[in-house]
Amino acid sequence: MARRNLNDLLAFVTVAREGSFTRAAAALGVTPSALSQAIAGLETRLRIRLLTRTTRSVSPTAAGERLVQAIGHRFDEIEAELDALTEMRDKPAGTVRITCGDHVLQTTLLPKLAPLLLAYPDVKVEFDVNYGFRDIVADRFDAGVRLGDTIDKDMVALPIGPKLRMATVAAPSYFAAHPKPKTPRDLVAHRCINIRYSLQSGLPAWDFERQGQPLNVRVDGQVVVNTTPHVVGAALAGLGIAFLPEEEFAPHIEQGRLVRVLEDWCEPFAGYFLYYPSRRQSSPAFSLVLDALRLSSVAKPKRRG
Repeated sequence: MARRNLNDLLAFVTVAREGSFTRAAAALGVTPSALSQAIAGLETRLRIRLLTRTTRSVSPTAAGERLVQAIGHRFDEIEAELDALTEMRDKPAGTVRITCGDHVLQTTLLPKLAPLLLAYPDVKVEFDVNYGFRDIVADRFDAGVRLGDTIDKDMVALPIGPKLRMATVAAPSYFAAHPKPKTPRDLVAHRCINIRYSLQSGLPAWDFERQGQPLNVRVDGQVVVNTTPHVVGAALAGLGIAFLPEEEFAPHIEQGRLVRVLEDWCEPFAGYFLYYPSRRQSSPAFSLVLDALRLSSVAKPKRRG
């Protein structure tokens, strides 16, 4: 009943403003006879005449004029708000929250999103640099970034970067005092620089692969950190062997500050993926972020579970 009353009230306001059933019917996309019946039904329910009808014109009665003044601007406000929503669709705005690591933020997210942010000043992106396995739903993130093999299978995973290779490195001073490992198993006899992603997690194994054969090794050492820049810093200080995506070490390897070993055990693998809940309703701002980060060639991550 409430919806019918609203439709009839809109019909009445339109007729009163147009001064014609024909013009009002055209504006509302209905027939004049249907519009006349709607107004008659409204007057019957209210038990008061709202319009004075003649053969040449239609005008509101005193009661009708009072009703137009009371509710007409409300329909105007609704129409204006709907227009504003349409403008928001055409001119996206809002904040997108992403949890990620340092490396992917610097090498992938910022370079890809910078043009978007310059083009859409009302879109904001908030980055949470965190190496823990955040619950993006509970923590109210729009998305997270991880390597493909660590993403739960109930998430949508979008590849955002090329394949990666890991690198095993140490400073020349470290190898001056310790023999270079020939296989990943030799690492158990070395001081290795570990990374702990959260206080609740254990130290992850180092994953190697050669000719399709995987080999996982758990290592130990004197230094444990929780961010990758500190892994690089500890390696440069000669505190042990480090293991990260090769891009993290590239300038130091090129300039001889770090020495790479076990390169034949580091095969390319699917890199970083943006992930988000499969039931998420995408906002215009989030859709723009997805499009900016999307790779043209689609890789499929190995899913957990």
